[in-house]
Amino acid sequence: MTANQTPPMATPRVAAGALFFDDEGRVLLVRPSYKNHWDIPGGYVEPGESPRAACIREIHEELGLTPTLGAMLVVDWAPAEHEGDKLLFIFDGGSLSAEQERDIRFADGELTEWRYVAEESLEQHVPPRLARRIRTAIAARNSGVSVYAEHGSAI
Repeated sequence: MTANQTPPMATPRVAAGALFFDDEGRVLLVRPSYKNHWDIPGGYVEPGESPRAACIREIHEELGLTPTLGAMLVVDWAPAEHEGDKLLFIFDGGSLSAEQERDIRFADGELTEWRYVAEESLEQHVPPRLARRIRTAIAARNSGVSVYAEHGSAI
């Protein structure tokens, strides 16, 4: 390799979301208008934007909330067949107060509803890989240790 040649490098899509919980430990899921399943609040990182900043921006755009995010719970290597390489970050959003729940507004029209879902019911709402990623994030939150995952499962 000469000095002018650059070796191939991955250029993954990067997204960031947050887990919010209620007093019973259930996870907040949102229903995007453009998907056939539920998801966690968040979205893609824009050029020059950090995953944490993107997560805050996306939650503000989608729910009308300005969250104070806690620790990064999971970074997941999750390539998708039709979308290529992906790195997905999940941050701890903590618990939403009753006032914050009342303040939820679907500001940008991407979401149609929200609800809290128990961990054992995740597969009824989200694809298996996302259910694994959420469970990995819950375990990371409970242990106080951030986790690296591949396809939703801790390595």
